[in-house]
Amino acid sequence: MQKRQLGKSGLEVSALGLGCMGLSFGYGPATDKKQAINLIHAAVDQGVTFFDTAEVYGPFTNESLLGEALASVRDKVVIATKFGFDLPQPDSAQILSSRPEHIRKAVEGSLSRLKVETIDLLYQHRVDPNVPIEDVAGTVKQLIAEGKVKHFGLSEAGAQTIRRAHAVQPVTALQSEYSLWWREPEAEIIPTLEELGIGFVPFSPLGKGFLTGAINESTTFDSSDFRNKVPRFSPEARRANQTLVDVLGNIAKEKGNTPAQIALAWLLAQKPWIVPIPGTTKLHRLEENLGGAAVLLTATELKNIEAALANIEVQGARYPAELQSRVGK
Repeated sequence: MQKRQLGKSGLEVSALGLGCMGLSFGYGPATDKKQAINLIHAAVDQGVTFFDTAEVYGPFTNESLLGEALASVRDKVVIATKFGFDLPQPDSAQILSSRPEHIRKAVEGSLSRLKVETIDLLYQHRVDPNVPIEDVAGTVKQLIAEGKVKHFGLSEAGAQTIRRAHAVQPVTALQSEYSLWWREPEAEIIPTLEELGIGFVPFSPLGKGFLTGAINESTTFDSSDFRNKVPRFSPEARRANQTLVDVLGNIAKEKGNTPAQIALAWLLAQKPWIVPIPGTTKLHRLEENLGGAAVLLTATELKNIEAALANIEVQGARYPAELQSRVGK
């Protein structure tokens, strides 16, 4: 597995990371613990050094899972986690909170669950409109000085917020959705990151599974799967968006790869400081995804992909309204 640096921070990670949320949260029932640990170990064995979690995944259980699974290889991996929600009880609603005292409380909890002395990369999970981003960045700056955090990140933040935070404490990485079916970051976010020397960590690089070709309009999801609430995953939207997957499938077939591998290779080809974090619960999907890091797309192939997808308009919002209101601030 090749390595990449997240911007100009000096933080080096594998070209593909592992998004671990789905092992505990979001896409149906949590994966069996032993099976989840086996998958994380398999990722390490295949060269993955970058693992993504958050206190809200579970809540709390995903961090504990990573803490146990990665304890024996702690010095070989980079663990990213996130704060930003007030979670007094495991089943409580997600209430935004980035007050300095809450950040400190969240960090202490994450350190304990992850079984680490220092958090490698700490993201603000969502921008809190009630707390100036300068206060957030300043608090993380103090935590870095105290040795509890190494690098500061933001998730789903807008360009001006990124600039304001970066002026107080250099931002190592922005994590936001980016893929062949969500390209909004290309307009303002990616140029801002390039200017400031900040890395980009795309989540849902496979369109929450849709770009793999394994989902169609008749697919049903578990009742606890959040895709049931996502407008882009309505049966009507899936039917309309199948055109994109069909085109991607044809390109993949010509090159002898899978649609997922082409989608990941396309992301990796956009900038050398982009590190996607596809998630999965299945070993064979893990191996398939990691194979995407070895796929090199030529300038001509990239141009052909752009041309093939140019006239396809993806249907459906990527979030329900209440979640969309929290992004891009």
